Amino acid sequence: MTEHTLTVAGVAVDTRHWIGGERVASAETFTDVSPIDGSVIGGISRGTEAEAVAAVAAAKAAFPAWAATPRAERARILHAIADGVEKRIEDLAIVETTDNGALLRSHRRGVMPRVAHNFRFFADWLLNLEHGDFETRGHTNHVSWDPAGPSVLITPWNAPLMLSTWKVAPALAAGNTVVLKPAEWTPLTASLLADIAAEAGLPAGVLNIVQGYGSEIGDALTSHPDVRRISFTGSVPTAKRITASVAANLTPLSLELGGKSPLLVFADADLDLAVDLAVEQYDNAGQVCLAATRILVEESVAEEFTRRFTEKAATIVQGDPRDEATDIGPNIHERQLEKIDGFVRRALDAGARAVVGGRRGEGQYYAPTLLTDVAQDSEIVQEEVFGPVLTLQTFTTEEEAVRLANDTRFGLAATLATGDRDRAARVTERLVAGTVWVNCFFVRDLQAPFGGSRHSGVGREGGTWSFDFYCDLKNTVTAPKGWKDHG
Repeated sequence: MTEHTLTVAGVAVDTRHWIGGERVASAETFTDVSPIDGSVIGGISRGTEAEAVAAVAAAKAAFPAWAATPRAERARILHAIADGVEKRIEDLAIVETTDNGALLRSHRRGVMPRVAHNFRFFADWLLNLEHGDFETRGHTNHVSWDPAGPSVLITPWNAPLMLSTWKVAPALAAGNTVVLKPAEWTPLTASLLADIAAEAGLPAGVLNIVQGYGSEIGDALTSHPDVRRISFTGSVPTAKRITASVAANLTPLSLELGGKSPLLVFADADLDLAVDLAVEQYDNAGQVCLAATRILVEESVAEEFTRRFTEKAATIVQGDPRDEATDIGPNIHERQLEKIDGFVRRALDAGARAVVGGRRGEGQYYAPTLLTDVAQDSEIVQEEVFGPVLTLQTFTTEEEAVRLANDTRFGLAATLATGDRDRAARVTERLVAGTVWVNCFFVRDLQAPFGGSRHSGVGREGGTWSFDFYCDLKNTVTAPKGWKDHG
């Protein structure tokens, strides 16, 4: 152990940056706090412009060799990283739960195995990445994916390692080098990832990790002229700042932003299924960008739906996320909790009614909440809360349902509950959303495109779409003539 090592639930975590294959300390630190009980985890190296610039320089220096590394070797190393993740699932799970308050059982059984899958999937996709040649008046067209260069990846706190590796894995597979900036509220598992990647044989400088406040190091990363790609998941205001920052260099962006997604429940739906889908939106204490927080129910079944929902919500166990019986844990930070409570207070003052919840608990826990009697143009319906707060509105016609569903500035996802296949086809065609789920929720395949419409984002990642973003696509056109026979 060193002065730069924390012991988190029995796991050693280095608090320094990872730059050019070495641990680098900053002169100052920032404090990491567990949302479970508000306890101080420890001090984390607080990055400055100097560390940001050094990380980009390391990524730039490592890029030519990594870009020239054969696909099979890149894939082998990514599989080795996945092996390392699988060996340390328990360590990663308990550290992430301590750091962000999400359920330990979910981290063990779903999230951390998905982290390993992120690396395996993009390693395998790389080996099969091709676009069949095609002919144009006898000329052959051949499409190739050329590594773009150093990539800055900025990730959120609600699923820190899973969302980081959703970006890191395809960027590395594409032949790019990476500077990862994890959220300052949840930096710990990114540090463990650096250890795992080094043990797997990833060359120095190919993956760099800089910790700290976005306001202090963000501009240095996003405005750097040597950065060739930027992928960001987070809020709309931050995305606007990043977009302004990259303008001078025309750096390509991928932005996955907020959502205010609808769940449409028609009278012909299986109501028990619809209620299950609605209650599922409280997952991770409502800190899911894809969550269908606006429940739209056909008026003829609204009363029965609400009754069943209330009964189901009453069974939710909220508490310590390390407890196997817990269904939802705390919200990430006191600042976020105050934001959530502010939204609910203002909605109640404006005439909304709390059918479920509507209040803070002890510590950083907010009671699962369902608000009714809300106006379509109200703040609580239009703005992302990012907490366990749902609204319920009714509709009488399919036309009205679609109009209400699309009537926000967002377009990340939508969920539809109906027993009519024809209706499902009609409605999904008209919904503005990057992902639509019918009679299900949160079923994600890495080969599918993922992203949002309107203010929910720019671009798509996943499968070939990820390589399209992280690479420079090249089309080579070859004529059938002009060749010399060299025997």
